[in-house]
Amino acid sequence: MSSEENLLPLIVEPEQLAEHLDDPQLLIVDVPLRSESYEEGHVPGAVFLDFRRLMCGEGEVPNEVPSPEALSRLLSSLGLTRDTHVVAYDDEGGGWAGRLLWTLELVGHTRYSYLNGGIHAWRQAGQPVSHEPSAATPSEYEAEVLHPEVAIDRLELQERLGEKGFAVWDARSPAEYRGEKGENKQLGHIPGAVNMEWTEAMDKERALRIRDYAELITELEALGLTPDMEVVTHCQSHHRSGFTWLVGKALGFEKIRGYAGSWKEWGNRDDTPIEK
Repeated sequence: MSSEENLLPLIVEPEQLAEHLDDPQLLIVDVPLRSESYEEGHVPGAVFLDFRRLMCGEGEVPNEVPSPEALSRLLSSLGLTRDTHVVAYDDEGGGWAGRLLWTLELVGHTRYSYLNGGIHAWRQAGQPVSHEPSAATPSEYEAEVLHPEVAIDRLELQERLGEKGFAVWDARSPAEYRGEKGENKQLGHIPGAVNMEWTEAMDKERALRIRDYAELITELEALGLTPDMEVVTHCQSHHRSGFTWLVGKALGFEKIRGYAGSWKEWGNRDDTPIEK
């Protein structure tokens, strides 16, 4: 599905979304960090999604991608159909919304947008909020991983470190990157990874919208990340990097990938190389 056929652009402003609220093809999903955020007021018609359902919560790496069966149940419960255009947002500038959109990309559902700045920008723009929960109309959505290249696993990542044209964007805080804090067996970062904390890509003056694209591209280039490269982004659980994946996509990084295992996996093993 090309973007020309999509109802809305990848990054949609509150005013644009407001014009489409009654469109039957639209599915607006609020996936907040604080569940109370939905009750405090959401975009009219938005359905609530518990972010924990975006991860499979077993074992040592509880932030992996759920199985196709679990994703089928999840997306069916939201009422997703092949024709649906999803608009995702959250209450923290794009982490869980980005993880949801990354998951949709993984299963080949490319009709989606991010509400720039999420609920903060929606409110700042003076748009109406609803306090009534919206119930989804369940569908029969069969999810399968059609775009596996959007994800990367630890083994491929480890194998390709140092390869020309391949880079790692660590979206964690500088202190985590430097190995000064963290709750893992090993602290530090993936060898050669560059660090731009996810919140650095948000405009604090504009209700957490994505910052000016030209400035971001300049800053990422200074770190050695350019849109022609294959860039893997991660954090601790591929939540903060849900947003940096989305930012990369918005900036034209066509080969941007998410490492779902993230530091939760990498930093808790004995056989993964680590730099400080």
